[in-house]
Amino acid sequence: MPITSSAIKAARQNIKRRARRQPFSTKMKTAIRSFSDLVKEGKKDEAIKLLPAVYKAVDTAAKKNLIHRNNAARKKSLFARMVATK
Repeated sequence: MPITSSAIKAARQNIKRRARRQPFSTKMKTAIRSFSDLVKEGKKDEAIKLLPAVYKAVDTAAKKNLIHRNNAARKKSLFARMVATK
């Protein structure tokens, strides 16, 4: 429990920021899950069509500092390899 006024304000800000960024994280995870499910099922054409949306979700999450930019690049590279190998 924060005691000082600055800590109380920081806690308030953290709650608001988390609520503001949460939809982007959810959207990214949902896109990744649906993409990986398509790849596992062998539906390559549908996965390729979904790839730009997955890239956009990952890039947006990196821009919002939800994930590191190198993590985003690593994920995108993995998705491209998943489509290429299946």
